[in-house]
Amino acid sequence: MAAASVHVRASFSQMPIEKTVMTRDDALQQLRHIARERAFGRHVGSDRLIEAGLDALIAGVESPSLAMLAGLLRSEEPEAPALFDQVLEELGLLFLPPADPRAAKWAMAHWIAGQIAVGSLDPAVGTHVIWADVAYDLGYPAELRTLVHCALSLDDWDESWGVSIEELNQEAVEAAKQFLGKGRTAGAGD
Repeated sequence: MAAASVHVRASFSQMPIEKTVMTRDDALQQLRHIARERAFGRHVGSDRLIEAGLDALIAGVESPSLAMLAGLLRSEEPEAPALFDQVLEELGLLFLPPADPRAAKWAMAHWIAGQIAVGSLDPAVGTHVIWADVAYDLGYPAELRTLVHCALSLDDWDESWGVSIEELNQEAVEAAKQFLGKGRTAGAGD
């Protein structure tokens, strides 16, 4: 299980990005996504920040600092996080999670569940993050129990179970939708 967990954790922050021509909206969405990843404490490498800046620049996004971010050389990578934040601020995309750590964890759970529900995050990866990085810190609340169960099932899945991995993935998507359907009341008692 440990080897699978390491793979799952790595793949969240290194999601493969297909190289297609991005629209301006796609590029802005990518910037928003990375902003939230970073705000919720996920590691995003400088190379990915620079690449997102380049994608946005090519897609026609305009910001005073965007060209500087997109043009950073490998030796200048340490400057990328500060420039990325500057670009986010210039575009009005800066995201700050709630100051209260528990509220921030609940916000992270909602954000990840939303990605699972719309298909932009692999259910195994997303439920694993909710299990390991959210539910654990919140003391495994009842609201996250189904998503944690899905994470455990996907993490331990074996062909001999008589259920396909696709079915388990679909269960995770449905669990994410149900969690989101409960609205912001999840965790309100914390």
